[in-house]
Amino acid sequence: MNDPIRITNTIWLPQAELDISFIRSPGPGGQNVNKVATAAQLRFDLMGSPSLPAGLKQRAGKLAGSRLTNTGEIVFTASKFRTQTQNREDALSRLVDLLQQAANPPKRRIPTKPTLASKRRRLDAKGKRSHIKRTRSTRPEID
Repeated sequence: MNDPIRITNTIWLPQAELDISFIRSPGPGGQNVNKVATAAQLRFDLMGSPSLPAGLKQRAGKLAGSRLTNTGEIVFTASKFRTQTQNREDALSRLVDLLQQAANPPKRRIPTKPTLASKRRRLDAKGKRSHIKRTRSTRPEID
C-alpha cells in the first residue's frame, strides 16, 4: 500500500505525498446517500513535492488548470463509482495520467524557411492581383 507510484521509468512518487480523503458523493444515491462517503478527494502538493523536477511541476501546473489551487496543490475528486476503492484508484490514475503528460516536454519548433516553390506561388499571386488592380484603374482612351 505504501509502494511508490511509478510515473515514468525515472520518476516515482511516494504515496506519503498524497492526501486522500473520502467525502459524500453528489447526486442521487438512494438510501445510502447521506450515510456513506464514497467519493475520493485526492490532494497532492505539486509545487512542494521534492520528488518531481521543476520543469515537470511547471508543465503539470499548466495542464492541471482549475484543479490547481492558489497554494500549489492539485485536487482530484472522483465520484464515478459506488465504492471508495474504485474512486480512490480513479483519482490516482487521473493524477498519474496528468503527471505522465507533463513528463513529456513539448518538442522545440525548428524554424524553417519557405520553399522556393512557395515563394514563387506567393509572387505569382501578388502579380495577378497587381495586374487586376492596375487594369481596373486605367481609363479607356477616347479617340
